[in-house]
Amino acid sequence: MSAANAPLRALDTTLRDAEQTELHPELNRAHVRFINLGKTYDGQPVPALQGIDLAIQRGEVFGIIGRSGAGKSSLIRTINRLEQPSSGRVLIDQIDIGDFDEDRLVALRRRIGMIFQHFNLMSAKTVWQNVELPLKVAGVPKEQRQQKVRQLLELVGLQDKHNAYPAQLSGGQKQCVGIARSLVHDPQILLCDEATSALDPETTQSILGLLREINKRLGLTIVLITHEMAVIREICDRVVVLEHGKVVEQGPVWEVFGNPQHEVSKTLLAPLQHGLPEELQNRLQPKPVSADAAVVLRLQFTGSAQDEPDLAALFSALGGRVRLLQGGVERIQGHALGQLLLAVTGSSLGAEELRSRATRWAQQVEVLGYVV
Repeated sequence: MSAANAPLRALDTTLRDAEQTELHPELNRAHVRFINLGKTYDGQPVPALQGIDLAIQRGEVFGIIGRSGAGKSSLIRTINRLEQPSSGRVLIDQIDIGDFDEDRLVALRRRIGMIFQHFNLMSAKTVWQNVELPLKVAGVPKEQRQQKVRQLLELVGLQDKHNAYPAQLSGGQKQCVGIARSLVHDPQILLCDEATSALDPETTQSILGLLREINKRLGLTIVLITHEMAVIREICDRVVVLEHGKVVEQGPVWEVFGNPQHEVSKTLLAPLQHGLPEELQNRLQPKPVSADAAVVLRLQFTGSAQDEPDLAALFSALGGRVRLLQGGVERIQGHALGQLLLAVTGSSLGAEELRSRATRWAQQVEVLGYVV
């Protein structure tokens, strides 16, 4: 399209935006918004990002998950313009950042903190000096620098390590330094690029706890990318699943965890879910082979009913002897999610009747077969 038609393109974009915000008024309140975002790298025939439309609300912890190469890092780095989109727009507080000059980009990046997988600390500088450095570069007076660094080291629990060097710190302590450094300019948005991937499970929990505290205390919007569903479950309010640069699923964490729709989501969730034990799988028969064969039921709780299942009422309704083979129920964002494997013997009900009765307590019920 010629340059003479540029005003028409701008008008068309404005009309589309107006229509979207009229249908979805929450878009007007979005802290970060991606509109038909695309990114293609030179020499790469397949786009890294394609048609991304997302709205991240102020003060929420928003998770972006996907397998390696899904486009997670490319997407998060468009928020602070470390990556320039090939198409589409990124809005921060309803302002398109695509045409920002260097001065406006510097100001934008001071409003957006970022922490990384491998900490990015300067080995020859102490903890205090690593945190202080961005303030010195920005020309902040010494007294203000000292006050800010002292406050942040106290926030992350490293006030007694201020003279230590990175080589003397554990992985979790190094990440705490990175978090403190990312907060020196009082950002409104915090980007976390695989911030816990290099940490052991116990340290990961402590870092996620710190991020949750920062989110609540400072009211930051946190955008977190990871390939670990356990991280999403622990800290995020909403999640989007990427595959080949496209959004394949999104929603509240409890909803995506409780009833994943896309195959990628199910694959990513698989390590958190207990499959059928091999020993039970080997014994399972499609039909009863004796009078004392037990019907095996799988009950799924997807979170759509907020109350935990009443097991006493469930077992009573099924009749006979009910044994719990495997499973459990957890609460995510106030919703009960989980799975139970039950074996029912001695009931007067047939397998289909048992399945039908169980649906009063579980959102999905499946007859897996029979075992002796």
